[in-house]
Amino acid sequence: MIPLVRADDGETVTSEDMTCRIGKEVNTLILKTILNWMQKYRISAYQEETHEGIVRHVLIRCGYHTDEVLVCLVINAKKLPYSEVLADMLDDLKCGIVSLSFSANTKRTNVILGDNYHVIRGEKYMTDRIGRNLFQISPLSFYQVNPQQTERLYQKAVELAQLTGKETVFDLYCGIGTLSLALAEKAEQVYGVEIVPQAIEDARHNAALNGIRNVSFYVGKAEEVVPQLYSASGIRADVVVVDPPRKGCDAALLETMISMHPERIVYVSSNPSTLARDLKVLCGSGFQVESVQPYDQFPMTTHVETVCLLSKLSEAKNHISVKVDMDEINVTAAESKATYDEIREWVQDNYGFHVTNLNIAQVKRKHGIIERENYNKPKTDESRQPGCPEEKSIAIEEAMRHFQMI
Repeated sequence: MIPLVRADDGETVTSEDMTCRIGKEVNTLILKTILNWMQKYRISAYQEETHEGIVRHVLIRCGYHTDEVLVCLVINAKKLPYSEVLADMLDDLKCGIVSLSFSANTKRTNVILGDNYHVIRGEKYMTDRIGRNLFQISPLSFYQVNPQQTERLYQKAVELAQLTGKETVFDLYCGIGTLSLALAEKAEQVYGVEIVPQAIEDARHNAALNGIRNVSFYVGKAEEVVPQLYSASGIRADVVVVDPPRKGCDAALLETMISMHPERIVYVSSNPSTLARDLKVLCGSGFQVESVQPYDQFPMTTHVETVCLLSKLSEAKNHISVKVDMDEINVTAAESKATYDEIREWVQDNYGFHVTNLNIAQVKRKHGIIERENYNKPKTDESRQPGCPEEKSIAIEEAMRHFQMI
């Protein structure tokens, strides 16, 4: 994704200025052609400070195995002027461009792509291969930029899933189905969930393209779709594969994953800090880390992708049978393990939002931890207090587990 910067009239832009050392040579050729077209027809480059200009970015995707090329211009306008002229100029390059399009993004935002795109010439997508499967990739669909490492990463994820052909698998944040289809080759049924409608459309096309029928795709937030599949439809996953964005998994999604009691969870992460945060929750709820494999997806940078396997603790490891004389228990001892301030601070650090004393007291009562007399009770029998929101209740429960209160 290359942002274009305005050049003063008469200034020469050399090929060295347009070169990306880790990109294909065809990228430089395409960018130089687009720049020449902009200068010849006075198509201005976008200026973020003033929100003026037309061309904001140029997206170029190259098929690693197919050599097909996709070009999409992101523009600060509803239409791209002289688009057919640009198409002719790029056709003359004879460099394998199969799709030329533009995506309108007129918002004053740092989000790069618009909500949709329009084909100028060619197909709506390019095609590439990962493993044995072909994939149609449109401009709005996420696709890993390092194909060699991507194949290794997905192979490891499938290997860690340990599929025998009898499992139901949830692939969450599935994108265009790259990992879903690889899992479907070894599972009984795969359910993919992704919030981007265009990606799900591509995923369904890709399943049909490869003749894979034991996979279904759903549009929506994973934290909303998965509880619906599990609670309303009764679909339970034997294996959950999750590849969230850098912010990690939503608390509600983690809670649903835990409640389904899958045998294994394969967590693919692009952010070690949110991975550690989510593993802490999962490992505090009956799972243990079996394997961690990092991948240097972006050499010479600080970024790393990680594939992690978690398995469900056996009953023997997860439970201890004891006989307790209830008369000897001091129920209020649990309350002394953490103060309200400590619980609030833990939730703020790990979930990023604030909870009140009332929220904490309500969750304590839910778990039978005795409160001090009259603490946060309604002033009259008729008065009503708001219940603790589910997201905050989950976070407080995790804090209480952390402090060994429950």
